[in-house]
This record gives sequence, structure tokens and C-alpha cells, in this order.
Amino acid sequence: MSNYTRIDEYDTAKVNAIAEHVRAILTLLGEDPEREGLQKTPQRVAKSRLFVTQGYEQDPIAIINSAKFKEEYQQMIVVKDIELYSMCEHHLLPFVGKAHVAYIPKGYITGLSKIARVVQAFARRLQVQERLTVQIRDCIQEALQPLGVAVLIEAAHTCMQMRGVESQNSITTTSAFTGAFLSQSKTRDEFLQAIK
Repeated sequence: MSNYTRIDEYDTAKVNAIAEHVRAILTLLGEDPEREGLQKTPQRVAKSRLFVTQGYEQDPIAIINSAKFKEEYQQMIVVKDIELYSMCEHHLLPFVGKAHVAYIPKGYITGLSKIARVVQAFARRLQVQERLTVQIRDCIQEALQPLGVAVLIEAAHTCMQMRGVESQNSITTTSAFTGAFLSQSKTRDEFLQAIK
């Protein structure tokens, strides 16, 4: 007797619609979607695509505002090594890496986990790394109005590793800054040193 119960909560209509397209793609690739190993693949792919793009259903500003606190602290707050998993919008292949986020409060702070949740909310959409970096920065700047925000993302893109140039060890780094991080090189250097 098993004590394991799997609970999936997906929009059945969306799952079925996506699954039909996946079934057609399998056929176009020369596969038989009725073969034993592929019978449930269309539904699995549909659910996985809905999971990895759930960021469209999330409001990152609301995430920060759900744990926004008045605080007079005005030193740099850094949350580093936030794992991120996203999907390249050009090839629908994953890119995986880490985000490093810092801000200098001006009257308000947010729960530390909210920073990671903001990263996830934007990452779980079809993305390019450059836009993802800027969206995280702008969200924190808008929600908290701090003295400055810094975001740096390092990621490996499977669209470069599996196809095209097939570069296995390349890492893409993007950064975006506001306020003190943009205007003061000492502050920016302190952030870069903190995430080493």
C-alpha cells in the first residue's frame, strides 16, 4: 500500500489543447504518439510547459508588497546565488543559472524570500536573459523605491549547448543597476565583491 498521492492542479482545457499540439508535433517528427512510451507524453509536456511558464500568473510587485516593512536600515542587502530556471523564447529550450540581487533601502525593506520569488516569477516566463535582468531590477525599484538596485545573472543556455554553436561551457552574464549602483563605482564594486 502506497502513502504517496500526487496532486496536480492544472487547467484541464489548457492541458488538453497543448497536448493535442504536442501529439501533432510528435507525428511530424516521425514518431508514433500511440507507442507505449509516448502515450502520456503530450499531457506531460503540456503540464511541464504550464509549470515552467507559471510566472505569467504571478504579480511580482504584489509579491514584494506582501512582505514590505518600514525600516530605517540603509546599508546594502544582498541575496546571492538565487537559482533560476527559465525558457529561451527563441527556441523554447531552458537556460539555467543564478541571480544575485542587491538593494539599498530608503525607508522600506522586503522579506528576503520575496527577492527570490520575484526572480522566479519573471524567470518562469518565455524570456531572454537581458530582459529578465532588467525586469527584476525595475520591479524592486518600483516596489521599494530604494537608493539603488543591482542585479547580476549568470546562466548557461541549452540553445547554445545542444544546437547551433554547441558551446558546452559558455556562461552568459548580464547586469542592470539603478541609483547608487549606477552612479557610484565604489558601491557597485562592493556588490560585485559580495557576490564573488
